[in-house]
Amino acid sequence: MGQNLLQALNVRVEGMGQNYLVLAHGFGTDQSAWQRILPFFTPYYKVILYDLACAGSVNPDFFDFHRYTTLDAYVDDLLDILDTLGVTSCAYVGHSVSAMIGILASIRRRDLFSKLILIGASPRFLNDHDYHGGFEVGEIETVFSAMEANYAAWVSGFAPMAVGADVPMAVREFSRTLFNMRPDISLFVCRTVFNSDFRGVLGLVKVPCFIIQTAKDMSVPASVATYMKNHLGGKSTVIMLNTEGHLPHLSAPNVLAQSLRRALLQ
Repeated sequence: MGQNLLQALNVRVEGMGQNYLVLAHGFGTDQSAWQRILPFFTPYYKVILYDLACAGSVNPDFFDFHRYTTLDAYVDDLLDILDTLGVTSCAYVGHSVSAMIGILASIRRRDLFSKLILIGASPRFLNDHDYHGGFEVGEIETVFSAMEANYAAWVSGFAPMAVGADVPMAVREFSRTLFNMRPDISLFVCRTVFNSDFRGVLGLVKVPCFIIQTAKDMSVPASVATYMKNHLGGKSTVIMLNTEGHLPHLSAPNVLAQSLRRALLQ
C-alpha cells in the first residue's frame, strides 16, 4: 500500500532525533492519546505516530471486516508503515492491543525493533484454568450485549472505569475517541481482542521488553505483567506505576513519560 497507507492511517513523523520511536495507541483511542507524552521525546527522537485502522479518526470505509478478523492485518499495517518510511530500526511503545501488535511484529521482523515497551498489555483477557486474565466469558458477553444495545450508554459507563483515576479530563478525552468510532467497528474489534490468545507466542519474542503496568487496572490484573515477564523469550522488565487505570498516557502522562524515558535509556 505504501504512501496510500500512510495517508489512510494519518501517519506523522515528529521530532529531531537520530533514532526512531513508534507510539502506537490502543483500542478506543487514536494517536491524539499521545499528545501529552510527545513533547518529552520529540527533542531526542523521530517519533512515528499513526492510527489503527479501527480508530475513529480513520475513514471507516478503509476498515475491511474480512481483513481485520485477527491482529495479523494490523501487524501488516505497522510493518508496511515502517518499510515505507525506510525505518531499519526503532524502539516501539504499544498500548493495550498495540502491545500485542508490536509483539507479533517483532516475531516476524526481529531486526526492526531494538526494544518493545508494552503498556497495559495482555496476551489473553479471559480467565483460563490457572491463568487469571481478568474476565470470565459471561462478563465479556455482557459487555458485547451492552455495546450492541446502546453504544452511547456503554461508553458513558466504560470510559470512567477504564481511566480509573479521578481525572475528568482523561475521561472526556477517552469518551471522545470512543464516540468517534463507528459502533459496529468498535464491537467487531472488541470481539477480536477479547477472543484472542497470544500466550503461545510469547516465547518467540527475543527483543528486550519493558512491561509497564499501573497499580490498579480494571482491564489487566497485575498478575498478567508477571505472567508475561515469565513467558517472554528475551530479557524482560516489569515497571509498576504508582497510578491507577488502563490509560496512564491520558491520566498520568508525566509519570508515564518518566518511566518511558528510563526504559528507552536502558
